[in-house]
Amino acid sequence: MAYAHTIRGERFSFATLAELFAKANEPKSGDVLAGIAAQSECERIAAKLALAEVTLASIAGSPLIDPDQDDVSKLIQNRHDKTTLGPLGTLCVGEFREWLLRGGPETDASIPDWKALAWAITPEIAAAVTKLLSNKELVGIAARIQNVARCRNTTGLPGTLGIRIQPNHPTDDPRGIVASTLDGLLMGAGDAVIGVNPAVESVESVITILQTLDQVITSLAIPTQNCCLAHITTQLEAIRRGAPVDLLFQSIGGTQLTNGSFGVSLSLLREGQEQALEHHLNRNVPWLGNQLMYFETGKGSSLSAGAHHGVDQLTLEARAYGLAREFDPFLVNSVVGFIGPEYLFDERQIIRAGLEDHFMGKLLGLPMGVDVCFTNHAEADHNSLDNLLLLLAQAGCNHIMGVPGGDDVMLSYQTTSFHDGAYVRSLLGLKAAPEFQEWLESHSIAKGPTLLGQSRNSRIFTDLMPLLTDGTQK
Repeated sequence: MAYAHTIRGERFSFATLAELFAKANEPKSGDVLAGIAAQSECERIAAKLALAEVTLASIAGSPLIDPDQDDVSKLIQNRHDKTTLGPLGTLCVGEFREWLLRGGPETDASIPDWKALAWAITPEIAAAVTKLLSNKELVGIAARIQNVARCRNTTGLPGTLGIRIQPNHPTDDPRGIVASTLDGLLMGAGDAVIGVNPAVESVESVITILQTLDQVITSLAIPTQNCCLAHITTQLEAIRRGAPVDLLFQSIGGTQLTNGSFGVSLSLLREGQEQALEHHLNRNVPWLGNQLMYFETGKGSSLSAGAHHGVDQLTLEARAYGLAREFDPFLVNSVVGFIGPEYLFDERQIIRAGLEDHFMGKLLGLPMGVDVCFTNHAEADHNSLDNLLLLLAQAGCNHIMGVPGGDDVMLSYQTTSFHDGAYVRSLLGLKAAPEFQEWLESHSIAKGPTLLGQSRNSRIFTDLMPLLTDGTQK
């Protein structure tokens, strides 16, 4: 089926829904690289106007990637709640945009709540409406949606902003990891997760990291989660050897081929979730919930793997969220500027992409966070990160990253620092996860959203000194 719109006497035609989606996208260097981007602003606007007239039912019934050839498409198709979509199915994308701006389920008795809406819309529907929304509209709608998740603590409650401590070390030295973690804790970070990207992808290194993080958490009775962001198979082997795993991590993408390039499949993810749940049952930990999966995504992963099927980056990202929600995760975050300027060229594209990703994740029911970041060769700076960070905090983002100084020495990219997170919490009156907030206050680290600067009087230094001087204690 062809789609078309005329602007000032010039007719623009789009042969397929995939082409229409791509041409209606806001500028992204990755779409240009793939040869699917609009050739002019007039063509982009024409595509947006044509997309605005397509019904939601039509999009839901027209997979952009054949379900017989792609298991992510099949999963999306099988999990779609067509019954709940019913009252909205006749709306065109432009009307759906207006419906969301009016309050969505909050003003429409035909849809029970935002959670029901999440399963009624497909990732492609979420992508379509995102293309028609301005930045402020992406913030405004996302701020109305709360997706709460529970593991050792609770994430996503109104008035909170979680911060992951990311204590990466270029040699996986436990003492360096503990020192970084201490730095973050004293700045009020760590409620989302204390999660290390290992420098060495070995089972032995991963076990050491997990044991180190677990000793920090248990010795200080911190209500938070640990994670080592190795490949899922490495983590599962670590579990089999007795390592304490709180969150099970994996990078995922929006197509079967993309996930294949990561060395994962739907069956492997299901197996991992089942093994991690069994592992949790056998540990003496006061779990608050069973949400234990942690997924990272990012625009450009499918294109860099040659696995995009001619579909634009935004839509592929939405499809990754459609996959993630199948596993009821505790954390999902878009590493928005990490892949590089080949996919998101500059500050404008990175900020837009971060707001798009956060909005789509929340609309699709996920406890959504964002790694507000850029690589060192992108046309961006730390003011760019400040801009996006403030917008996301206003939008109700579940969590951000916390890295010493905002400069990850192991991954060589720029992201948000512990200080950034503390400042935004104070500026906007946001607290940590409630259980973690109570811990911060009991240790005189914070009072409400404000750091007290009295943490040197706490027992944290004493309790962590053996780990800081000797590394992991066996």
